[in-house]
Amino acid sequence: MAKSRTSRRMSSAGAERVIKRLLRFNVEVPSWGYANTGTRFGKFMQEAAAVDLEDKLQDAGATHAYTGVTPAVAVHVLWDFPSGFDPGVVRLARRHGVRIGAINPNVFQDQCYKHGSVTNRDSAIRGRAVRHMLDSVKIGRQTRSKYLSLWFADGANYPGQADVRQRKAWATAALKRVHNAMPASMTMLIEYKPFEPATYFTDFFDWGSSYIFAKAAGPRAKVLVDTGHHLPACNIEQIVAWLIDERMLGGFHFNDRKYADDDLTVGSIDPYQAFRIFNEIAADEWQTGRDLKIAYMIDQSHNIKPKVQAMIETVCRVQELFAKALCVDRRGLAAAQNREDTVASEEILQAAFATDVRPMLREVRRKLGVPANPLAAFRASGYERRAAKDRIAKRKALGLMEGASYA
Repeated sequence: MAKSRTSRRMSSAGAERVIKRLLRFNVEVPSWGYANTGTRFGKFMQEAAAVDLEDKLQDAGATHAYTGVTPAVAVHVLWDFPSGFDPGVVRLARRHGVRIGAINPNVFQDQCYKHGSVTNRDSAIRGRAVRHMLDSVKIGRQTRSKYLSLWFADGANYPGQADVRQRKAWATAALKRVHNAMPASMTMLIEYKPFEPATYFTDFFDWGSSYIFAKAAGPRAKVLVDTGHHLPACNIEQIVAWLIDERMLGGFHFNDRKYADDDLTVGSIDPYQAFRIFNEIAADEWQTGRDLKIAYMIDQSHNIKPKVQAMIETVCRVQELFAKALCVDRRGLAAAQNREDTVASEEILQAAFATDVRPMLREVRRKLGVPANPLAAFRASGYERRAAKDRIAKRKALGLMEGASYA
């Protein structure tokens, strides 16, 4: 039988192993997570929310300064470069202590994409979507980004509306063309979502569809798992395990959800699920002795929580849950599984989940030169108050205050 869950203690050697792995662990933050966002019903404005890309990079820099593990910022091309890409953004990011990370094209916002982008029956619209992705590849070259991150809203709302197989062929052709244009240093990440905005079917509807598209696109295309993009009761850790085994797991968009794609802070609803996902990663790394080369990214847009606080909270929770997964007694678990001791097997996982990893996290942060409690230190810093003052003035100067109600 495994040790009691409440008495689980790591040996000094085990703790040092966990600390070393956490020192190599980075998480990418999304630029859009710092701006005012909302739902289809409207937005709730925050005074300290980012107004422009410089504000977003400043907030990302603050997140990195307090956590030490978020050196890269994912950008959304149309949202962050509405007037075209300026190479000076690379220097701007560096000035705030971060770098540009994954490049996210936008082929879902413009009116022409009402009936799809890469699956639109109009070849001119499909061509427009491909050109935008190719332009995004060029931006990635200039920023030396490692990832082109693709999400498509393409789908249908009614039976008979579309030719499913024809749309699959159009999407495959588009992905191949974009893949062939990427530099050797870039990986294509293909996301999926079972519904929204399309409700009858989406063209990139689950991990299997993204897997098929990635295999067809080329050797540097992988699957991106957004933890909020699954139907209720879906076994996400099994998907992760299979993709790891196939060497097709490209990365994650971390968040949490209660009903659908809720974009909640990681672990706010089901921390044990996130732990089980990390357990599959930790198991593979323990077996191979190598870190998995995958992109750990956050995808959250908070309407209620303050932006930077929510990001720091999520980053710290991701570190904590990965640390717990690294504490699993792998030899004990293998032995229990081999003798079909189901109770002991589950207790070993529960013991790791109950492990108090805070001392290890404090040591990691000491080595990184950041506060032992990043969230508390940020909340006490006055950053949000100063940012709100500057950004209210910026909105007024830009004439962006109309329709906003700031408390």
